[in-house]
Amino acid sequence: MKALRDYLDKIKPNFEEGGKWHAFRSLYDGMETFMFVPNTTSKTGVHIHDAIDSKRIMSIVVIALVPALLFGMFNVGYQHYKYTGVEGTFLEMFIYGFLAVLPKLIVSYVVGLGIEFTVAQWKKEEIQEGFLVSGILIPMIVPIDCPLWILAIATAFSVIFVKEIWGGTGMNVFNVALVTRAVLFFAYPSKMSGDAVWVSSDSIFGLGKTVDGLTAATSLGQASTALEPTGYPSFSWDMVTGLIPGSIGETSVIAIALGAILLLWTGIASWKIILSIFVGGSVIGFLFNEFGPDTAMAHMPWWEHLVLGGFCFGAVFMATDPVTAARTETGKYIYGFLIGALAITIRMLNPGYPEGMMLAILFMNIFAPLIDYYVMQRNISRRLKRVSNH
Repeated sequence: MKALRDYLDKIKPNFEEGGKWHAFRSLYDGMETFMFVPNTTSKTGVHIHDAIDSKRIMSIVVIALVPALLFGMFNVGYQHYKYTGVEGTFLEMFIYGFLAVLPKLIVSYVVGLGIEFTVAQWKKEEIQEGFLVSGILIPMIVPIDCPLWILAIATAFSVIFVKEIWGGTGMNVFNVALVTRAVLFFAYPSKMSGDAVWVSSDSIFGLGKTVDGLTAATSLGQASTALEPTGYPSFSWDMVTGLIPGSIGETSVIAIALGAILLLWTGIASWKIILSIFVGGSVIGFLFNEFGPDTAMAHMPWWEHLVLGGFCFGAVFMATDPVTAARTETGKYIYGFLIGALAITIRMLNPGYPEGMMLAILFMNIFAPLIDYYVMQRNISRRLKRVSNH
């Protein structure tokens, strides 16, 4: 590491103002601060010093996402081998999934970071670490057969119009990764829904088998299109382990739980938001089971709703985004409960969109500041009342 540090110090003057590569100062600064702790200190103003900064927060979130990502890679291969009828070993399935997912990761990071580098250099600012997490989230919440060019367009749209024009990391109102999925869903619905997008149908470097017209519905898709009230899929442990068709990183409850443990242990994610989401989803799911319409989605047991689709993934990795979530302690309970309740309500009442979690979180992103405002105003009123009584 000392040799790398010495090399970076040696080439640093080239990126300073007047150096031959000064146009890439932001790129150098970003790489240096990513690999080493900055040795600069604040010179003016009042600052709060803590043992953790945004770079470390983002790095921990990425580590928390790794179990779901690795399992998602294996599941991509597993589903392909299963539906094409090809025999394969665990390693072959994982390598197939790795090769299928890797291009999406590359496109997400190249497009997103490329825009962030360009904006940072244009504004003569440091590169912010926010896309370190968004760049890995985006490929994990899309179907495996989502075309790369569509993914690139949606990623660019989100980074520019949801993040950069609002001021960059920490200033965005909406979750960047979820807006990317929303753009994909509403602009290219045929590539984000139906039965033909959840299982890869192509052979990759000789692995697997190319099959035309391969289809495999998700469990929520089956329930939303069932003609009989009992047409929903029966519960199986595959719904928990994640060996079912779905978005790349959203199927395994176990892998998501491992990430949740790390985020809760480090204090990065709010347990109040996560718990409230599951409570809200459970309450509304139970009410629909008892009093809902005579449809398969409404008859599907409420606990199945909690383990299917993007419910768990959204609760752990999306709704807890500290930038777009409620920040007051009481507000976190309200925010989380409404996300869970709204997600299940959308699933039950809108058969054309059986997921629900994406829209629920984006909708509550709008109201998170309002929730915090009324929570704070209530606290202020109570304190003023106590003072006046004395």
